[in-house]
Amino acid sequence: MIIIGLTGSIGMGKSTTAKLFAEEGVPVNDADQVVHDLYQGAAVEPVGLAFPGTVSDGVVDRAKLSAALAQNPANFATLEAIVHPLVRARETEFLSRHRALGTEIVLLDIPLLFETGGEKRVDVVVVVSCEAAIQRERVLARTGMTPEKFELILSRQVPDAEKRARADFVVDTGQGIDAARQQVRVLLEQLRNRQTETPHA
Repeated sequence: MIIIGLTGSIGMGKSTTAKLFAEEGVPVNDADQVVHDLYQGAAVEPVGLAFPGTVSDGVVDRAKLSAALAQNPANFATLEAIVHPLVRARETEFLSRHRALGTEIVLLDIPLLFETGGEKRVDVVVVVSCEAAIQRERVLARTGMTPEKFELILSRQVPDAEKRARADFVVDTGQGIDAARQQVRVLLEQLRNRQTETPHA
């Protein structure tokens, strides 16, 4: 089984690209979605204890949590220490399930792949990218986003140029979705051919 690690800085089109892989029949484990689920389940109690006042109606309030993190950037490490082991456990379950099913290729959608050493857990790294001007335009169009918040997020991410340099494949989303879809199809064809050519032990 080939494990693809998909990553990309904010606004690069990573979530859209993950959907393109899913459309081609590749099972996707979306770390952001897993976190969303955890914030309604297993992470509620530990996050509430670490960040009092961030839980509303039995779920983690992401807006309140963001405010708590903004007050003290050191809080990011506290949050990651709670959430990352839970996310990894879900990922392990996902991989075990698909190995048992004999799935050919799976994708782990990991926003902070390089930042957390996630590239060591995958066979192939795919970085989603586009021109900086397009990225900025996309991000600043988001509700509640400010230039300051954008810069803070970027400061916590490995620079795009470094991500591209460390990638096995780059999907450029700056030319529109049809071009990105074609890049995904070519990439998957190469991986499937590579798998066919690899002699089984």
